[in-house]
Amino acid sequence: MPHLVAPSLLSADFLNLRKDVEMVNNSLADWFHVDVMDGHFVPNISFGFSIISQIKSVATKPLDVHLMIDQPDRYIADFAKSGADHLTVHYETCTHLHRTLAVIRQHGMKAGVVINPHNPVSLLRDIVADADIVLIMSVNPGFGGQKFITGALRRITELKELLIQQNSKALIEVDGGVGLENAPLLLEAGADVLVAGSTVFQSADPTQTIMQLKNIKV
Repeated sequence: MPHLVAPSLLSADFLNLRKDVEMVNNSLADWFHVDVMDGHFVPNISFGFSIISQIKSVATKPLDVHLMIDQPDRYIADFAKSGADHLTVHYETCTHLHRTLAVIRQHGMKAGVVINPHNPVSLLRDIVADADIVLIMSVNPGFGGQKFITGALRRITELKELLIQQNSKALIEVDGGVGLENAPLLLEAGADVLVAGSTVFQSADPTQTIMQLKNIKV
């Protein structure tokens, strides 16, 4: 399967958000990546339900919603109503992760789990068969524009091997410091989905940058 590209709206121009959403609609991008932060799990605050609903009203591609929040179980139904197509939750935030993923699916969304740079991939051994997406953070979560943590390459390879061992069909998504320089290495390691924020929205021609990311061959 060809790899997917998911521009992160955290790096979009909030004063011209509709314009940036329509740019992604008309590009070769596959998903919109939407980061939700609560100021508790990470030291930043971002999109809420109202903004997601408004993005959904314009978007023609799936909303890949990444929850960087405490107690995500409390809000699963609300994110479904707001228009999320995928919902990914951090490993640390779920006391009963298997149940959380099941509830996400019951609400008609694809279910994903996220691991931070300090988490060993082995933590996911008993849950990857129940996930649609596994998101590897290649920066510490909370802010866009951070430097890529190179250890993510090894962790992607380890995760790919684990998915094969567990007969899991989950997609491997990578978020943080993804650019044109390291994208080929990420794909070679086994990534299926590239999340790119600053690389896309701070480029001179975002549509062209998305096309370059999409057309990488490995």
